[in-house]
Amino acid sequence: MSIVDHPVMLVVLDGWGHSEDTEHNAIYRAKTPTWDRLWHKHPHSLIRCSGNDVGLPAQQMGNSEVGHMHIGAGRTVNQDLTRISQAIVKREFFSNSVLLPAFERTAKEKSALHILGLLSPGGVHSHEEHLLALLDLAQQTTVKHVYIHAFMDGRDTPPKSAIYSIQRIQERCKILGIGQFASIVGRYYAMDRNKNWDRTQAAYDLIISGKGSYQSDDPEVALNQAYSRGETDEFVQATTIVAEGNPAVRVESGDLIVFLN
Repeated sequence: MSIVDHPVMLVVLDGWGHSEDTEHNAIYRAKTPTWDRLWHKHPHSLIRCSGNDVGLPAQQMGNSEVGHMHIGAGRTVNQDLTRISQAIVKREFFSNSVLLPAFERTAKEKSALHILGLLSPGGVHSHEEHLLALLDLAQQTTVKHVYIHAFMDGRDTPPKSAIYSIQRIQERCKILGIGQFASIVGRYYAMDRNKNWDRTQAAYDLIISGKGSYQSDDPEVALNQAYSRGETDEFVQATTIVAEGNPAVRVESGDLIVFLN
């Protein structure tokens, strides 16, 4: 390999890609004279930036964090999503040296388990398969009181798709005989990363104190009510899931909290 003795640039174009399909292809249809010149006059190659090639499950879309990590590493790095999913398949997840004792203690002390995080098949920040595994672990360890505080996605998934994830989780809870939704809120509030503390406060009060802007006895109904207010998944306002007249779920001293993301 020859040594380059002149300056070179590494330019990362976030969201830029290549597809032979020209329909609905914004890059193909855009006016890109500089890109066209570089492509036609200089050596080039294509690299795959999704699935197993970047340490993600097959068919899983890539994202900026994964791409940047691989540019720096120069090799395939299994992502957290892949490592956790593999541990579930191999059953190693269910004997995890941190999770298992925590769940067993919670069951012994008859405390509550609160699972909070992004309810999504998106795979960027979380995956709902991991929530299903946590529910299975709760049943395995005989934890009786399991509450789900779900953050709606709508950014890494279609804006009105959370209903399918909710239904899937509720079906598993029904089969296992444990678990219930305690609250739902959009990631706009629960996962703000721009120091908008009023948003974080709304999510905090919902999870810790059971205080929300809205209330419903069913998460599907709550989500549809949010849609009727003009909200999409990402922007669902803080909603407690509790029957009318009953106290909302709160985090009590001694409870176990597992963050899904």
